[in-house]
Amino acid sequence: MLSEQSAATVRATLPVVGGAIGEITERFYAAMFAARPELLRDLFNRGNQAAGTQRQALAGSIAAFATHLVDRPGQRPDAMLSRIAHKHASLGVTAEQYALVHEHLFAAIAEVLGEAVTPEVAAAWDEVYWLMANALTAIEQRLYEERGGNQWREWEVVGRVEETADVAMFRLRPADGRPAPDFRAGQYVSVQVELADGARQIRQYSLCAAPGSPIRQFSVKRVHGGAAPDGEVSNHLHARVCVGDRLRMSAPYGDLVLTDVRADAPLLLASAGIGVTPMVAMLGQLADHGHEGPVLVVHGDRSPAEHALRADHEAYAGKLADASVHFWYETGAGAAHRTGLVDLTGVAVPRGTRAYLCGPLPFMRAVRAQLIGKGVAPADIHYEVFGPDLWLAQEG
Repeated sequence: MLSEQSAATVRATLPVVGGAIGEITERFYAAMFAARPELLRDLFNRGNQAAGTQRQALAGSIAAFATHLVDRPGQRPDAMLSRIAHKHASLGVTAEQYALVHEHLFAAIAEVLGEAVTPEVAAAWDEVYWLMANALTAIEQRLYEERGGNQWREWEVVGRVEETADVAMFRLRPADGRPAPDFRAGQYVSVQVELADGARQIRQYSLCAAPGSPIRQFSVKRVHGGAAPDGEVSNHLHARVCVGDRLRMSAPYGDLVLTDVRADAPLLLASAGIGVTPMVAMLGQLADHGHEGPVLVVHGDRSPAEHALRADHEAYAGKLADASVHFWYETGAGAAHRTGLVDLTGVAVPRGTRAYLCGPLPFMRAVRAQLIGKGVAPADIHYEVFGPDLWLAQEG
């Protein structure tokens, strides 16, 4: 909780800091990478940095955290902090790195805002930063302890399936022969690859098989950049990684998981595009556990041919006692499915439904709004964003 004096200062200066936070984060990253180029090479996603999306996500999270502190001083935004901490832990972020971020972030604040950063203002925002940093550090430390440390292991590729023209599914087992750690349906792993220029870039991929298997399975969509560069890691995996190769992989992380779900609970699993991957794992878990409650399976894609894991999506739903499948395709839907974007207008959503969403941000925003309109409580709508979380950055 912020001190009373700092809360008043942050409330008064939030419009100024918030209005400049985009420029602040841009200068922050430029200065930090100039001082520590290995962070951009081996930790941060170079594609997101080039596109500016990581800067937007950082700006959004800082502004959201500060706003929460002054508007709801008796609460902590645990959902936001948990999501960030899981992503940090999957990358191997350490407590010491928060001091480095602080150094360059506050230098950028002083540079952008100039004389407006009085000692009182600096102290108040310093308090905001360390409240957030210390909360994240504590969560990340707990996550590391639960997984036996901040560990990366080598995994051998034992299978590869071309799911669609742009999606390849990889199956891996531990190269050292030791047991694979447990995971929860909906979680992801970080995968690190060495690129042609020597950079060791990291990306996260959702595990798309139900828990309990000694094999890890994830699907990678090849990123075509269009006006921007193509995805470095996704194209590397598609072009160069085959059966017998090895990849460095983190322990599983992620908080979009089925928690305390009663056997008769109504659920909705909604996805679009490659966002299908965690939903298929969740469906697999529900099928394995004999879930009895109604499950609405919702998915949107460009066409049936581009719907990755479609066979698994349908097969797992078919094993459930009370599942209804609703697929929308922009083209080629045929008589069995619907044409266009996902629209829940004609879909009955049971009272008390808990919803899980994954896909592009516009899709999740639209589905969330429709669900709230149908009476689903906002607290019962959970989501996962692939890449930087821009939901907070685009609020309002």
